[in-house]
This record gives sequence, structure tokens and C-alpha cells, in this order.
Amino acid sequence: MKRDSRDHLRGAMRRRSVVIVDLARHPARAVAIGFALVVAVGSLALMLPIATTSGEPTGWVTALFTATSAVCITGLVVVDTAAHWSMFGEMLIAALIQIGGLGIMTLATLLTLTVSGRLGLRARLLAQAETKTVTMAGLPRVVRKVVVFSLTCEALAAAVLTLRFMLGYGEPPGRALYLGIFHAISAFNNAGFALWPDNLVQFVGDPWICLTIAAAVIVGGLGFPVVFELLRSWRRPRHWTMLTRITVAVTGLLLVVGTLAFLATEWDNPRTLAPLDGAGRLLAAFFTAVMPRTAGFNSLDISQLHSSSWLVTDVLMFIGGGSAGTAGGIKVTTFGMLAFIVWAQLRGEAQVNIGHRRLPGSTQRQAIVITMLSGALVAASAYTLLLLTPHSLDQVLFEAASAFGTVGLSTGITADMPAAGHLLLVALMFVGRVGPLTLGSALALKERVRRYERPETRMIVG
Repeated sequence: MKRDSRDHLRGAMRRRSVVIVDLARHPARAVAIGFALVVAVGSLALMLPIATTSGEPTGWVTALFTATSAVCITGLVVVDTAAHWSMFGEMLIAALIQIGGLGIMTLATLLTLTVSGRLGLRARLLAQAETKTVTMAGLPRVVRKVVVFSLTCEALAAAVLTLRFMLGYGEPPGRALYLGIFHAISAFNNAGFALWPDNLVQFVGDPWICLTIAAAVIVGGLGFPVVFELLRSWRRPRHWTMLTRITVAVTGLLLVVGTLAFLATEWDNPRTLAPLDGAGRLLAAFFTAVMPRTAGFNSLDISQLHSSSWLVTDVLMFIGGGSAGTAGGIKVTTFGMLAFIVWAQLRGEAQVNIGHRRLPGSTQRQAIVITMLSGALVAASAYTLLLLTPHSLDQVLFEAASAFGTVGLSTGITADMPAAGHLLLVALMFVGRVGPLTLGSALALKERVRRYERPETRMIVG
């Protein structure tokens, strides 16, 4: 009997070792499994009667949708967060958002180190010189920095919001602190959950609320490597890595273009910007341009925007924010690389150069693959939603882009969808959160050197 027990224990330990080694060799699989487990636990917890204001258990589809939206830091909802969920439920949602935000930043760093470790010596030295990444030995220090940085940013945002809610809106200190902490966590992690039925529409003209939340969204969406490099050498742009240069440049460009586009299309719209004064219109347009970075807060009624504004938002949501941050989408770095690829092709150049660096062909292919697959996924999801719902193409496309980009903005049709539509959005949020990150690492890890080349052939393009 003792020998059988020992054999059983050894077998269990061997199986556990095999699983650990398998996950180490396939980090993308580990990321997906980790997020799926958190979503499953969160769904079960949200189904408890204590999580609702009515004391009744929540259906599994609603619980699964809410848990996925929180862990994937999206912000799409099928029920009113403040009305349906109790304080326990709201705190649980905030905890899931925090786990999702810290998890994605930490896992992005882990995957970066994993990819770096799988490269050859020469390529690894070049990668470290370009990105200033650390080795696996310094991983605990990096994780601590990520956690401390995240909590510090959330604390600063919470302090400002708490004082504003207390002094500007007469909220009791305890309630003001609760609102400040919840919305600071939701903003920095680019989640977009709010505790009012109209989200932040009632604060459309309040710069203290809007600018604080916008700043938290931008900082969280830039990504850990970029923010820390900016903190180290913000006065010396020439010393920035290419990752930081592209992230900052494209983010700034999209914010300016988005703000101008919303001002142009919504200036005379009586249901959005028209009732506001000049400064209020600028603030609301800027806030609306920031949120597709990807946080689902809105100070304007999204359902009342013009279709042209929906299209602009679709593009911004699809692009998303910075790499290794809390934002979703294909990432501004991918978009920036595609722009340089197009520019090089238009100029007839054989190589794609960014500044004084040459972009490898493998990286170009990765950017194209991620963009094409993401676009195909959004298009297929929009087509499926057209079949499942009676809504128009611009509405379902907006919903699909929002779910994939883990944004959380909606034209107001989310709650009206059937269960099949909700499950489709759940899958889209999960893939949008985990997919681009793991796909990028998987493509880099799969790269191999071919010892021979086949004869070249020419095809007609266009």
C-alpha cells in the first residue's frame, strides 16, 4: 500500500512537472488559461445572491459577460452596474479589473522576456540595446515596479476624484472615497465601468473629473516600458527607444486627429456638443477622443453621435493603445509600423527604415498578420451580429470593434442582444484581450532561419 502511494505521488509530481514545462514552452497557452480561470471564478462569484442589490442570483450569461468584461478590462455591460450589483458585486468587479490590468501588464513583460530569451545571442543583444529590456534575473524587480507604479497612479487619481466628489458634489467622505477608488481603478486599467446609469454624461463639463480620468486612461494605455522611459529621460527625446518614439508620436497624433474630427462632426449636433460652450465642447471632444484608447467611459451619449463619428471611433478602437499596457486593439506600434511600411513602398525603397533603424522583414510580417487577422475577426463578428440582431451595420460594427478593442463604448444595443450575441461578444472580448498579445509572442517565438531560398517569382499586384 505504501509503495502504491509513493508511486501515485511520483506520478502526480511527474504530471505536474510536464504541465509546468509545457506552459513554459508555450507562454501564449499559459496566458489564455490564466485569464480563463480568473473569468470562471469571477463568473461564479457574480452569480451569488450577495452580489446583487435584489438578493437574487444572477443568470450565468450575465455573470459571464460581466466577469469577462471586467477581467478583459473592456467595460461593456448588459445590466446597470450601480443598480444591479450590490457593493460586494461592485467591489468584486473592481477586483477583477485590477487583476486583469495588473495581469496583462505583467504578462506582457513576461512574454517580452520569453521572446528575448528564445532569440539568438546576437539578436538578443540587439533587442536589449534597442528596448532596454531586463533579463529573467531581474523579473521580480520589474513586477514590483509594475505593481507599485499602477497602485501609485490609481492612488493619485483616486485622491483627486475623491476631493472633487466630496467638495464639488457634496458626497459624504466615505461615499466620495469609494467612488474615487472605483473609478480610478477603472480608468487606469482602461476598463470604463462607471457607477452611474449614464456613465459620466453628467460630468461632461467638469474638467476635474474628465481630465483626471483621461490622464489615468492615457498613462495606463501607454504601457509600462514607455512610461518608465519617459520618466527617466523625458527631456532627451533623442535618447528614446524606437518603441517609445512610435508610441508617443502615434498616440499624440490620434488624440489630436480624434479631437478635431469630433469637433468637426458634432459641433452643431444639439444632442451632443451644441448645448456646450466653446471650452466645454473642446473638453468633451478631447475626452471622447481619449476613450477609444481603450476605455469605455463616455461624457457624451454615444447613441446620439453622428454615423461619421461612430466610424471615427471604430478606427480609434481598432488601433487601440500602447504595447505592454492596459489598452487593447492592434496597438499604436503596429499601426505606426504599417504606416512606415506603406511610406517605404510608396517611395520605392527596398527597406523599411524608422529613423536610423531598419525594420526587420519578420517584424513587418507580424504587424501585417496581426492587423489582417484582427480585421477579419471584427468583420466576421459584425456579420454574425447582423444575423442575430435587428440592428444596423454601423451599430453592430461599433459593438464588434468595441469588444475586440476591449473599449466598452456602445451605441446602446448591448443589453438588447440575445444570449447568442452576448456569448459572441464574450468570445470577442477574450480574444481581443489575449489574442494580439499572445499572437505577437507566438509569431516571434516561431521564427526560424531557413538555410536555403527558393527561386523568386513575380505576381501582378492591384
